[in-house]
Amino acid sequence: VFAVVGGKVKKPGKRGRKPAKIDLKAKLERSRQSARECRARKKLRYQYLEELVSSRERAICALREELEMYKQWCMAMDQGKIPSEIKALLTGEEQGKAQQNSTKLAKAGKTEANSSNP
Repeated sequence: VFAVVGGKVKKPGKRGRKPAKIDLKAKLERSRQSARECRARKKLRYQYLEELVSSRERAICALREELEMYKQWCMAMDQGKIPSEIKALLTGEEQGKAQQNSTKLAKAGKTEANSSNP
């Protein structure tokens, strides 16, 4: 019942390698280390998600406050009143446009003066 292959005697039965003797203590330690690393990754992931949620909640609160402000402005304008903030924005834009126009005119005058002198 023994087979001779290439000068070696083989026993019948299972093929392939015999399972290596695994050191149970080393296997347990690897398992524990893997579990520690998994818990640490999980903790970091949850911290990141909690920070993300809190930042989004703060952004939502800020947007709600801004929306409420715009609603109040609209209600005031429906009653024929112009909120002081809008007046300031409008006058600020008009002043900004006037400054831009004067700057453009000054630059145009300089370029014309430079081009007329050969």
